[in-house]
Amino acid sequence: MNKHPESTEPTDEHQITLRGPAELADALPYLMGFHPNDSVVMVALHGGRGRFGGRLRVGIPPVPAEWAPVADQLAQCLISGSERRDSRPDAIIAFLCQDPAEGESPRQVMERLRPFAQSLRTACGARDVPVLEALCISDGRYWSYCCPDKRCCPAEGNPLALPGTTVMAAAAAYAGIQVRGSLRDMEARLEPLGTPAAQEQERALDSAGARLVSQILDVQGRRHVAEETLALARKLIERLAQAPAARPGEADAGDDRLIEADEAAAVILGLQDRETRDRAAEWMEGSEAEGALRLWRALARRCVGPYVEHSAAPLALAGWVSWSTGDEPGARVALGLALRADPDYTFAQLLHQACNEGLDPETLRRCLRGERGLRAARGDTAPEGPVGSGQPAPPPLPRRRTARVPAVRERRVVRETAPASVPAASGPGTSHQRSPATRRRTRGYRVQSRRGTRNGR
Repeated sequence: MNKHPESTEPTDEHQITLRGPAELADALPYLMGFHPNDSVVMVALHGGRGRFGGRLRVGIPPVPAEWAPVADQLAQCLISGSERRDSRPDAIIAFLCQDPAEGESPRQVMERLRPFAQSLRTACGARDVPVLEALCISDGRYWSYCCPDKRCCPAEGNPLALPGTTVMAAAAAYAGIQVRGSLRDMEARLEPLGTPAAQEQERALDSAGARLVSQILDVQGRRHVAEETLALARKLIERLAQAPAARPGEADAGDDRLIEADEAAAVILGLQDRETRDRAAEWMEGSEAEGALRLWRALARRCVGPYVEHSAAPLALAGWVSWSTGDEPGARVALGLALRADPDYTFAQLLHQACNEGLDPETLRRCLRGERGLRAARGDTAPEGPVGSGQPAPPPLPRRRTARVPAVRERRVVRETAPASVPAASGPGTSHQRSPATRRRTRGYRVQSRRGTRNGR
Protein backbone atom coordinates (compact mmCIF):
# COMPACT_ATOMS: atom_id res chain seq x y z
CA MET A 1 0.00 0.00 0.00
CA ASN A 2 1.45 3.34 -1.00
CA LYS A 3 0.79 5.94 1.67
CA HIS A 4 1.99 8.92 -0.38
CA PRO A 5 -0.80 10.75 -2.21
CA GLU A 6 1.42 11.64 -5.17
CA SER A 7 1.69 8.00 -6.22
CA THR A 8 -1.36 6.05 -5.17
CA GLU A 9 -1.32 3.57 -8.05
CA PRO A 10 1.53 1.24 -9.01
CA THR A 11 2.85 1.39 -12.53
CA ASP A 12 2.35 -2.36 -12.91
CA GLU A 13 1.66 -5.35 -10.71
CA HIS A 14 1.90 -9.12 -10.63
CA GLN A 15 0.55 -11.91 -8.53
CA ILE A 16 2.84 -14.72 -7.42
CA THR A 17 1.64 -17.81 -5.60
CA LEU A 18 3.58 -19.05 -2.58
CA ARG A 19 2.93 -22.69 -1.80
CA GLY A 20 3.72 -24.47 1.41
CA PRO A 21 5.95 -23.88 4.41
CA ALA A 22 9.17 -23.45 2.44
CA GLU A 23 8.01 -20.39 0.54
CA LEU A 24 6.28 -18.96 3.60
CA ALA A 25 9.51 -19.24 5.59
CA ASP A 26 11.41 -17.54 2.77
CA ALA A 27 8.84 -14.73 2.58
CA LEU A 28 9.03 -13.76 6.26
CA PRO A 29 12.04 -11.37 6.05
CA TYR A 30 10.45 -9.57 3.10
CA LEU A 31 7.17 -9.16 4.97
CA MET A 32 8.92 -7.70 8.01
CA GLY A 33 11.78 -5.86 6.33
CA PHE A 34 14.38 -7.78 8.41
CA HIS A 35 15.10 -11.25 9.76
CA PRO A 36 13.12 -11.38 13.04
CA ASN A 37 15.48 -13.50 15.13
CA ASP A 38 14.41 -14.51 18.65
CA SER A 39 10.86 -13.51 17.83
CA VAL A 40 7.35 -14.82 17.46
CA VAL A 41 5.59 -13.32 14.47
CA MET A 42 1.88 -13.68 13.72
CA VAL A 43 0.35 -12.64 10.40
CA ALA A 44 -3.39 -12.25 9.72
CA LEU A 45 -4.98 -13.61 6.55
CA HIS A 46 -8.15 -12.08 5.13
CA GLY A 47 -10.72 -13.24 2.62
CA GLY A 48 -11.10 -16.31 0.50
CA ARG A 49 -7.73 -15.69 -1.17
CA GLY A 50 -5.88 -15.17 2.10
CA ARG A 51 -4.65 -11.58 1.69
CA PHE A 52 -1.90 -10.77 4.19
CA GLY A 53 -3.05 -8.24 6.75
CA GLY A 54 -1.70 -6.99 10.07
CA ARG A 55 1.14 -8.67 11.89
CA LEU A 56 2.61 -8.81 15.37
CA ARG A 57 6.15 -9.36 16.55
CA VAL A 58 7.37 -9.86 20.09
CA GLY A 59 10.44 -11.43 21.64
CA ILE A 60 9.99 -15.05 22.66
CA PRO A 61 9.53 -15.14 26.44
CA PRO A 62 12.44 -17.04 28.01
CA VAL A 63 10.23 -18.55 30.74
CA PRO A 64 7.85 -21.28 29.48
CA ALA A 65 5.33 -20.42 32.19
CA GLU A 66 4.70 -17.14 30.36
CA TRP A 67 3.97 -18.72 26.98
CA ALA A 68 0.26 -19.34 27.48
CA PRO A 69 -0.63 -15.83 28.73
CA VAL A 70 1.59 -14.22 26.07
CA ALA A 71 -0.05 -16.35 23.38
CA ASP A 72 -3.47 -15.27 24.59
CA GLN A 73 -2.42 -11.62 24.56
CA LEU A 74 -0.96 -11.91 21.05
CA ALA A 75 -4.08 -13.58 19.66
CA GLN A 76 -6.34 -10.94 21.19
CA CYS A 77 -4.13 -8.07 20.03
CA LEU A 78 -3.81 -9.28 16.43
CA ILE A 79 -7.49 -10.10 16.01
CA SER A 80 -8.82 -6.93 17.64
CA GLY A 81 -6.26 -4.76 15.83
CA SER A 82 -7.19 -6.33 12.50
CA GLU A 83 -10.87 -5.65 13.18
CA ARG A 84 -10.12 -1.98 13.84
CA ARG A 85 -7.96 -1.52 10.74
CA ASP A 86 -9.59 -3.84 8.24
CA SER A 87 -11.74 -6.84 9.17
CA ARG A 88 -11.66 -9.91 11.36
CA PRO A 89 -8.97 -12.34 10.15
CA ASP A 90 -10.09 -15.56 8.53
CA ALA A 91 -6.87 -17.34 9.52
CA ILE A 92 -3.44 -16.70 11.02
CA ILE A 93 0.10 -17.81 10.22
CA ALA A 94 2.61 -18.02 13.08
CA PHE A 95 6.43 -18.05 12.94
CA LEU A 96 8.73 -18.89 15.87
CA CYS A 97 12.27 -17.76 15.05
CA GLN A 98 15.13 -18.56 17.40
CA ASP A 99 18.71 -19.72 16.92
CA PRO A 100 20.08 -22.54 19.10
CA ALA A 101 21.76 -21.78 22.39
CA GLU A 102 25.23 -23.13 23.05
CA GLY A 103 25.12 -26.92 22.97
CA GLU A 104 21.58 -26.99 21.54
CA SER A 105 20.60 -28.26 18.10
CA PRO A 106 18.03 -26.60 15.82
CA ARG A 107 15.72 -29.57 16.23
CA GLN A 108 15.90 -29.21 20.02
CA VAL A 109 14.90 -25.56 19.60
CA MET A 110 11.88 -26.70 17.59
CA GLU A 111 10.85 -29.26 20.21
CA ARG A 112 11.40 -26.82 23.07
CA LEU A 113 9.15 -24.24 21.41
CA ARG A 114 6.44 -26.72 20.45
CA PRO A 115 4.31 -25.96 23.57
CA PHE A 116 4.46 -22.26 22.71
CA ALA A 117 3.29 -22.98 19.18
CA GLN A 118 0.44 -25.07 20.58
CA SER A 119 -0.51 -22.24 22.95
CA LEU A 120 -0.69 -19.86 19.98
CA ARG A 121 -2.90 -22.28 18.04
CA THR A 122 -5.16 -22.82 21.04
CA ALA A 123 -5.47 -19.09 21.80
CA CYS A 124 -6.39 -18.26 18.20
CA GLY A 125 -8.74 -21.23 17.88
CA ALA A 126 -10.57 -20.18 21.03
CA ARG A 127 -11.43 -16.96 19.17
CA ASP A 128 -12.64 -18.89 16.11
CA VAL A 129 -9.63 -17.91 14.01
CA PRO A 130 -7.56 -20.98 13.03
CA VAL A 131 -3.79 -21.00 12.74
CA LEU A 132 -3.35 -22.18 9.17
CA GLU A 133 0.38 -22.77 9.57
CA ALA A 134 2.89 -22.54 12.43
CA LEU A 135 6.57 -22.67 11.53
CA CYS A 136 9.74 -22.85 13.56
CA ILE A 137 12.81 -21.31 11.91
CA SER A 138 16.20 -22.02 13.50
CA ASP A 139 19.76 -21.95 12.19
CA GLY A 140 18.81 -22.03 8.52
CA ARG A 141 16.18 -24.77 8.81
CA TYR A 142 12.42 -24.79 9.25
CA TRP A 143 9.78 -27.13 10.67
CA SER A 144 6.00 -27.14 10.41
CA TYR A 145 4.02 -27.68 13.61
CA CYS A 146 0.84 -28.25 11.58
CA CYS A 147 1.84 -30.73 8.88
CA PRO A 148 2.09 -34.38 10.00
CA ASP A 149 3.37 -35.64 6.64
CA LYS A 150 6.98 -36.79 7.16
CA ARG A 151 7.54 -36.90 3.39
CA CYS A 152 7.43 -33.09 3.10
CA CYS A 153 8.08 -32.13 6.73
CA PRO A 154 10.70 -34.58 8.07
CA ALA A 155 11.77 -34.70 11.70
CA GLU A 156 15.16 -33.19 10.88
CA GLY A 157 13.48 -30.22 9.21
CA ASN A 158 14.14 -28.71 5.81
CA PRO A 159 16.88 -26.25 4.84
CA LEU A 160 15.84 -22.72 3.94
CA ALA A 161 16.38 -21.75 0.33
CA LEU A 162 19.55 -19.89 -0.55
CA PRO A 163 19.06 -16.11 -0.37
CA GLY A 164 17.89 -14.59 -3.64
CA THR A 165 16.89 -17.88 -5.28
CA THR A 166 13.16 -18.03 -4.56
CA VAL A 167 10.06 -16.62 -6.18
CA MET A 168 9.59 -14.23 -3.26
CA ALA A 169 13.14 -12.93 -3.62
CA ALA A 170 12.52 -12.28 -7.32
CA ALA A 171 9.26 -10.46 -6.58
CA ALA A 172 10.92 -8.40 -3.86
CA ALA A 173 13.82 -7.45 -6.14
CA TYR A 174 11.38 -6.38 -8.84
CA ALA A 175 9.46 -4.27 -6.34
CA GLY A 176 12.65 -2.69 -4.94
CA ILE A 177 12.28 -4.25 -1.47
CA GLN A 178 15.38 -4.80 0.63
CA VAL A 179 15.89 -6.89 3.76
CA ARG A 180 17.78 -4.85 6.38
CA GLY A 181 19.68 -7.76 7.96
CA SER A 182 18.56 -9.31 11.21
CA LEU A 183 16.62 -7.66 13.98
CA ARG A 184 19.65 -8.22 16.20
CA ASP A 185 21.86 -6.33 13.74
CA MET A 186 19.42 -3.43 13.51
CA GLU A 187 19.13 -3.14 17.28
CA ALA A 188 22.91 -3.33 17.71
CA ARG A 189 23.27 -0.03 15.82
CA LEU A 190 21.22 1.68 18.52
CA GLU A 191 22.45 -0.01 21.69
CA PRO A 192 24.75 1.67 24.26
CA LEU A 193 28.48 1.71 23.62
CA GLY A 194 30.71 -0.74 25.43
CA THR A 195 33.62 0.07 27.69
CA PRO A 196 35.95 1.97 27.84
CA ALA A 197 34.07 4.52 25.74
CA ALA A 198 31.01 4.06 27.98
CA GLN A 199 32.96 5.10 31.08
CA GLU A 200 34.13 8.33 29.45
CA GLN A 201 30.62 9.06 28.22
CA GLU A 202 29.08 8.42 31.65
CA ARG A 203 31.50 10.87 33.25
CA ALA A 204 30.58 13.46 30.61
CA LEU A 205 26.86 12.94 31.31
CA ASP A 206 27.46 13.36 35.05
CA SER A 207 29.34 16.60 34.47
CA ALA A 208 26.75 17.98 32.06
CA GLY A 209 23.95 17.17 34.47
CA ALA A 210 25.66 19.00 37.31
CA ARG A 211 26.22 22.02 35.08
CA LEU A 212 22.62 22.16 33.84
CA VAL A 213 20.92 21.91 37.25
CA SER A 214 21.32 25.59 38.04
CA GLN A 215 20.11 26.66 34.58
CA ILE A 216 16.91 24.69 34.15
CA LEU A 217 15.19 25.96 37.27
CA ASP A 218 14.16 29.30 35.75
CA VAL A 219 12.52 30.33 32.48
CA GLN A 220 15.48 32.20 31.01
CA GLY A 221 17.91 29.47 31.97
CA ARG A 222 15.74 26.85 30.33
CA ARG A 223 15.46 28.91 27.16
CA HIS A 224 19.24 29.26 27.11
CA VAL A 225 19.69 25.48 27.47
CA ALA A 226 17.21 24.91 24.63
CA GLU A 227 19.06 27.36 22.36
CA GLU A 228 22.41 25.74 23.16
CA THR A 229 21.03 22.24 22.59
CA LEU A 230 19.53 23.01 19.19
CA ALA A 231 22.55 25.01 18.02
CA LEU A 232 24.93 22.21 19.02
CA ALA A 233 22.69 19.56 17.43
CA ARG A 234 22.65 21.47 14.15
CA LYS A 235 26.44 21.87 14.30
CA LEU A 236 26.83 18.11 14.78
CA ILE A 237 24.42 17.33 11.93
CA GLU A 238 26.46 19.54 9.61
CA ARG A 239 29.69 17.94 10.80
CA LEU A 240 28.35 14.46 10.06
CA ALA A 241 27.05 15.54 6.66
CA GLN A 242 30.43 16.98 5.66
CA ALA A 243 32.42 13.91 6.72
CA PRO A 244 33.73 11.62 3.95
CA ALA A 245 31.55 8.61 3.27
CA ALA A 246 32.61 5.62 5.35
CA ARG A 247 32.87 2.06 4.09
CA PRO A 248 29.88 -0.24 4.73
CA GLY A 249 29.95 -1.54 8.28
CA GLU A 250 32.10 1.33 9.56
CA ALA A 251 29.63 4.24 9.26
CA ASP A 252 28.47 4.11 12.88
CA ALA A 253 31.99 3.90 14.27
CA GLY A 254 32.95 6.84 12.07
CA ASP A 255 30.03 8.90 13.37
CA ASP A 256 30.99 8.06 16.95
CA ARG A 257 34.52 9.36 16.38
CA LEU A 258 33.16 12.69 15.08
CA ILE A 259 31.19 13.44 18.26
CA GLU A 260 32.95 14.29 21.52
CA ALA A 261 31.63 12.86 24.78
CA ASP A 262 30.79 16.30 26.23
CA GLU A 263 28.95 17.30 23.04
CA ALA A 264 26.86 14.14 23.12
CA ALA A 265 26.09 14.62 26.81
CA ALA A 266 24.88 18.19 26.32
CA VAL A 267 22.50 17.28 23.49
CA ILE A 268 21.20 14.13 25.22
CA LEU A 269 20.27 16.03 28.36
CA GLY A 270 18.86 18.95 26.40
CA LEU A 271 16.57 16.62 24.44
CA GLN A 272 14.92 15.48 27.66
CA ASP A 273 12.90 18.70 27.43
CA ARG A 274 9.71 18.07 25.47
CA GLU A 275 9.70 21.39 23.62
CA THR A 276 13.34 21.09 22.61
CA ARG A 277 12.79 17.54 21.38
CA ASP A 278 9.80 18.67 19.30
CA ARG A 279 11.93 21.39 17.72
CA ALA A 280 14.57 18.79 16.88
CA ALA A 281 11.89 16.66 15.21
CA GLU A 282 11.62 19.33 12.49
CA TRP A 283 14.83 17.96 10.91
CA MET A 284 12.77 15.25 9.23
CA GLU A 285 13.09 15.56 5.46
CA GLY A 286 15.29 16.68 2.62
CA SER A 287 19.00 17.16 3.15
CA GLU A 288 18.57 17.52 6.92
CA ALA A 289 17.03 14.10 7.47
CA GLU A 290 20.07 11.90 6.79
CA GLY A 291 22.40 13.85 9.08
CA ALA A 292 19.73 14.07 11.79
CA LEU A 293 19.13 10.32 11.68
CA ARG A 294 22.85 9.64 12.03
CA LEU A 295 23.03 12.01 14.99
CA TRP A 296 20.04 10.49 16.81
CA ARG A 297 21.46 7.00 16.35
CA ALA A 298 24.85 8.12 17.66
CA LEU A 299 23.27 9.81 20.69
CA ALA A 300 21.22 6.69 21.47
CA ARG A 301 24.49 4.73 21.59
CA ARG A 302 25.88 7.31 24.06
CA CYS A 303 23.10 6.74 26.63
CA VAL A 304 25.15 4.39 28.77
CA GLY A 305 24.95 2.97 32.27
CA PRO A 306 22.38 4.75 34.46
CA TYR A 307 21.45 7.01 31.54
CA VAL A 308 19.87 4.28 29.40
CA GLU A 309 16.40 5.68 30.01
CA HIS A 310 17.51 8.97 28.45
CA SER A 311 17.87 7.14 25.12
CA ALA A 312 14.07 7.25 24.70
CA ALA A 313 14.34 10.78 23.24
CA PRO A 314 17.02 10.18 20.55
CA LEU A 315 15.55 6.76 19.76
CA ALA A 316 12.09 8.25 19.26
CA LEU A 317 13.59 10.94 17.03
CA ALA A 318 15.45 8.27 15.04
CA GLY A 319 12.18 6.37 14.67
CA TRP A 320 10.37 9.50 13.53
CA VAL A 321 12.97 10.42 10.89
CA SER A 322 13.05 6.82 9.64
CA TRP A 323 9.26 6.74 9.33
CA SER A 324 9.17 10.20 7.73
CA THR A 325 11.68 9.12 5.07
CA GLY A 326 9.96 5.82 4.26
CA ASP A 327 12.00 3.34 6.32
CA GLU A 328 9.17 1.73 8.28
CA PRO A 329 11.12 -1.35 9.50
CA GLY A 330 13.85 0.91 10.86
CA ALA A 331 11.24 3.15 12.46
CA ARG A 332 9.56 0.28 14.27
CA VAL A 333 12.87 -1.06 15.58
CA ALA A 334 13.94 2.35 16.92
CA LEU A 335 10.54 3.11 18.45
CA GLY A 336 10.38 -0.35 20.00
CA LEU A 337 13.75 0.25 21.67
CA ALA A 338 12.57 3.68 22.85
CA LEU A 339 9.63 2.02 24.57
CA ARG A 340 11.92 -0.61 26.05
CA ALA A 341 14.04 2.17 27.54
CA ASP A 342 10.97 4.04 28.84
CA PRO A 343 7.62 2.26 28.37
CA ASP A 344 5.76 5.43 29.38
CA TYR A 345 7.43 7.76 26.86
CA THR A 346 4.38 9.32 25.21
CA PHE A 347 6.11 10.63 22.10
CA ALA A 348 7.36 7.14 21.21
CA GLN A 349 3.99 5.58 22.07
CA LEU A 350 2.12 7.89 19.70
CA LEU A 351 4.62 7.50 16.86
CA HIS A 352 4.70 3.74 17.27
CA GLN A 353 0.94 3.47 17.16
CA ALA A 354 0.66 5.79 14.17
CA CYS A 355 3.34 3.89 12.24
CA ASN A 356 1.75 0.53 12.98
CA GLU A 357 -1.74 1.77 12.11
CA GLY A 358 -0.49 2.71 8.66
CA LEU A 359 -1.06 6.45 9.01
CA ASP A 360 0.60 8.89 6.63
CA PRO A 361 3.56 10.73 8.24
CA GLU A 362 2.83 13.72 6.00
CA THR A 363 0.13 14.81 8.45
CA LEU A 364 2.72 15.25 11.21
CA ARG A 365 5.22 16.76 8.80
CA ARG A 366 2.70 19.46 7.91
CA CYS A 367 2.16 20.24 11.59
CA LEU A 368 5.89 20.59 12.22
CA ARG A 369 6.35 22.75 9.13
CA GLY A 370 3.51 24.95 10.35
CA GLU A 371 5.09 25.32 13.80
CA ARG A 372 8.39 26.27 12.21
CA GLY A 373 6.67 28.85 10.01
CA LEU A 374 4.75 30.41 12.91
CA ARG A 375 7.87 30.59 15.02
CA ALA A 376 9.80 32.24 12.20
CA ALA A 377 7.01 34.78 11.79
CA ARG A 378 7.16 35.61 15.51
CA GLY A 379 10.95 35.71 15.51
CA ASP A 380 11.14 33.07 18.26
CA THR A 381 14.44 31.28 18.71
CA ALA A 382 13.66 28.92 21.60
CA PRO A 383 10.70 26.90 22.82
CA GLU A 384 8.20 28.27 25.28
CA GLY A 385 7.02 26.66 28.50
CA PRO A 386 3.79 24.64 28.52
CA VAL A 387 0.77 26.70 27.54
CA GLY A 388 -1.00 28.10 30.57
CA SER A 389 1.58 26.78 33.04
CA GLY A 390 3.27 30.07 33.82
CA GLN A 391 6.33 28.05 34.81
CA PRO A 392 9.09 26.34 32.89
CA ALA A 393 8.98 22.59 32.40
CA PRO A 394 12.56 21.53 33.07
CA PRO A 395 13.95 18.30 31.63
CA PRO A 396 14.36 15.36 34.00
CA LEU A 397 17.65 15.45 35.83
CA PRO A 398 20.04 12.53 35.35
CA ARG A 399 19.00 9.65 37.56
CA ARG A 400 21.12 6.75 38.65
CA ARG A 401 19.39 3.58 37.51
CA THR A 402 21.04 0.28 38.30
CA ALA A 403 18.07 -2.04 37.88
CA ARG A 404 16.98 -3.19 34.46
CA VAL A 405 13.51 -2.52 33.14
CA PRO A 406 11.36 -5.44 34.38
CA ALA A 407 11.21 -8.28 31.89
CA VAL A 408 7.47 -8.10 31.56
CA ARG A 409 7.81 -4.45 30.44
CA GLU A 410 10.58 -5.28 27.98
CA ARG A 411 8.34 -7.72 26.14
CA ARG A 412 5.85 -5.15 24.99
CA VAL A 413 3.83 -6.43 22.05
CA VAL A 414 5.23 -4.79 18.94
CA ARG A 415 2.43 -4.60 16.39
CA GLU A 416 4.11 -4.85 13.04
CA THR A 417 2.72 -3.82 9.69
CA ALA A 418 4.36 -4.51 6.38
CA PRO A 419 6.68 -1.91 4.86
CA ALA A 420 4.68 0.30 2.54
CA SER A 421 6.05 -1.35 -0.60
CA VAL A 422 5.96 -4.96 0.61
CA PRO A 423 3.86 -7.17 -1.63
CA ALA A 424 0.51 -8.24 -0.23
CA ALA A 425 0.12 -12.00 -0.15
CA SER A 426 -2.97 -14.10 -0.26
CA GLY A 427 -4.14 -17.69 -0.34
CA PRO A 428 -7.36 -19.57 -0.85
CA GLY A 429 -9.78 -19.89 2.02
CA THR A 430 -9.79 -23.19 3.84
CA SER A 431 -12.59 -24.86 5.75
CA HIS A 432 -11.90 -25.03 9.46
CA GLN A 433 -12.88 -28.71 9.44
CA ARG A 434 -10.12 -29.76 7.05
CA SER A 435 -7.26 -31.76 8.49
CA PRO A 436 -3.81 -30.12 8.60
CA ALA A 437 -2.58 -32.56 5.97
CA THR A 438 -5.39 -31.62 3.61
CA ARG A 439 -4.71 -27.93 4.12
CA ARG A 440 -1.01 -28.56 3.52
CA ARG A 441 -1.66 -30.13 0.11
CA THR A 442 -4.06 -27.50 -1.19
CA ARG A 443 -3.14 -24.12 0.19
CA GLY A 444 -1.31 -21.43 -1.74
CA TYR A 445 -0.44 -17.81 -1.00
CA ARG A 446 -0.60 -15.23 -3.75
CA VAL A 447 1.88 -12.42 -3.61
CA GLN A 448 1.05 -9.19 -5.34
CA SER A 449 4.24 -7.48 -6.45
CA ARG A 450 3.97 -3.76 -7.00
CA ARG A 451 6.46 -1.60 -8.72
CA GLY A 452 6.14 2.16 -8.67
CA THR A 453 7.51 5.33 -7.19
CA ARG A 454 7.42 6.51 -3.62
CA ASN A 455 7.58 10.09 -2.55
CA GLY A 456 9.99 10.87 0.25
CA ARG A 457 12.44 8.01 -0.33
